Amino acid sequence: MARAIELAVENVRSGRGGPFGAVVVRGQRIVAEGTNSVTSANDPTAHAEMVAIRAACSALKTFRLDDCEIFSTCEPCPMCLGAIYWARLKAVYFGGTAADAAAAGFDDAFIYKEIAAPMAERSIPFRQMMRGEALGAFREWSLKPDRVRY
Repeated sequence: MARAIELAVENVRSGRGGPFGAVVVRGQRIVAEGTNSVTSANDPTAHAEMVAIRAACSALKTFRLDDCEIFSTCEPCPMCLGAIYWARLKAVYFGGTAADAAAAGFDDAFIYKEIAAPMAERSIPFRQMMRGEALGAFREWSLKPDRVRY
């Protein structure tokens, strides 16, 4: 956690991004590090946890991090939480809470409300279309004998 905090502070001081840092650890070794680079990379997905997860997957040449843990300076947002579950990290350690982040101007409570809301009531319109055609990709996947299971 100390390294994640160090990364976050350096990130703010350098002007590269927000006050967030994360490290992915396997055993006693840091496999990957990440800092928030949303504004410097013009990438809304470049949260510290996302950057660290991507780097860890690349370094370990796998999309499954089930033998790794992540240390983050803050409670993960909904996007990072989803990535943590998809990567199957075995534990999450965090410093600040979502409320702490909100107090600093990083409030993601509205996203949780949007997820819970029926699609018709969300602030961004969601409209289903071409479902039958889209299901063709799932059929292809189901028939693929050498598919890699998630």
